[in-house]
Amino acid sequence: MERYHNLTEMLAINHAAHAYFDDLPDYVREMIVKRGDNVHSPDELHGYAEKLLRGDD
Repeated sequence: MERYHNLTEMLAINHAAHAYFDDLPDYVREMIVKRGDNVHSPDELHGYAEKLLRGDD
């Protein structure tokens, strides 16, 4: 699994992760950006987004 320094680096390099992120609702993207230093992989991005979409956070 690819790991990145943070969300910003991952979105700049990984086009699939960037496309997924862009398709998320605004409120989910905002929450993820606030914790971007803790998102290091596409799997973490997907997991966190799914959690937010379920209302678990």
